Amino acid sequence: MPQQSTKKMTKQFPTFDGKNAFKYLLKQTDFGPRNPNSVGHQQCLQFLEIELKKFADKVTLQNFTQKGYNETLRMTNVFAQFNPELEQRILLLAHWDTRPRAEQDPDPKKQNLPIIGANDGASGVAVLLELARIFKSNPPPVGVDILFTDGEDYGSSSNDGNTDLYFLGAKHFAKIKSASYTPEYGILLDMIGDRDLQIPLEQHSLRFAPQLLDIVWTTAEEVGVTNFIRVPGDSVSDDHLALNEVGIPTIDLIDFQYPHWHTHQDTPDKCSPESLEAVGKVLAAVIYTKLKK
Repeated sequence: MPQQSTKKMTKQFPTFDGKNAFKYLLKQTDFGPRNPNSVGHQQCLQFLEIELKKFADKVTLQNFTQKGYNETLRMTNVFAQFNPELEQRILLLAHWDTRPRAEQDPDPKKQNLPIIGANDGASGVAVLLELARIFKSNPPPVGVDILFTDGEDYGSSSNDGNTDLYFLGAKHFAKIKSASYTPEYGILLDMIGDRDLQIPLEQHSLRFAPQLLDIVWTTAEEVGVTNFIRVPGDSVSDDHLALNEVGIPTIDLIDFQYPHWHTHQDTPDKCSPESLEAVGKVLAAVIYTKLKK
């Protein structure tokens, strides 16, 4: 397990605005549920494309279809590149879709209704959109790619552990990844907006990318962010697994101890600008001070 650092950050890096990131969270939840094939899904996709084109050097939409439960899903990954000419690259990602059912909701009448996913979906995207805005005015010292994956949360929890219909966008991205696309690391953001944010060491991350995990946790300690805790977390099945399988060492920043997971109580009031800022501050410090070779 990585050892705690007692150093303080001395290098400068851009300020991350948690309040602006929270506005990005609200913008997404204002569209309502964003599960594939929904009106909110299409509206949010248009917003993400327009917003990223304000900041990134290149934005690509990766459209794909997948047979779902008695429907054909029309999905899109959004891939934005900053400094595309640089060979040294890092991949940042979050899923932008929301869950089409709330099987954990205490009200049985609501368990088959889609959720708005303030934390589970919107929080990670919000942080990455604010980072994209920062990259425009403060070009990072390395190449950065932002990937918003679709179809991460479609699968049913009642299909005996079958994960074939989870992580669809990440699997699609891994499948079409060219042999020449070899980012040094990947960092996944999922459920990082919780007001009581505590991010432990996710176990698959420890196995696949321990060096990056240590860089991130050490940086958090150096910049005084206490939400990254050096205790073992769960082994979480998430988008990072598909990337690790194709050789991109990727960690998952996730607070899985969230009581409103997959319920209709996953609303903006359960999230905070301070939590978004904690994660964004650490990522900004990592990107601007730790990765340039």
